Amino acid sequence: MENFWTSNKPISGLRHFVLLNKKKENNQITFLMVSVLDAAIYLEISYEELVNSNNWEEGWIDLPKGESITETYVRHKSLHKDEQNNEVFVSHDSLFNIS
Repeated sequence: MENFWTSNKPISGLRHFVLLNKKKENNQITFLMVSVLDAAIYLEISYEELVNSNNWEEGWIDLPKGESITETYVRHKSLHKDEQNNEVFVSHDSLFNIS
């Protein structure tokens, strides 16, 4: 499975994400995805949403800056600039675990 993904629609104004963790509970597989540009922008999605929908493309698609970082993100960051970032924790078997 590819670790780098591009959302076909902006999520909080961003489109490039990395798959950090895979979780399996009750025969349901979900993935923790985080934005490549802002670790405060992350989501948990199902296998079906990631792989079987038309919402995601494997790999990072080369997009013009205005399409990969939208005004929605710029406004979001200006409104939330004083808030603390949430931490994203990476499991031991993640490719991105460097500890």
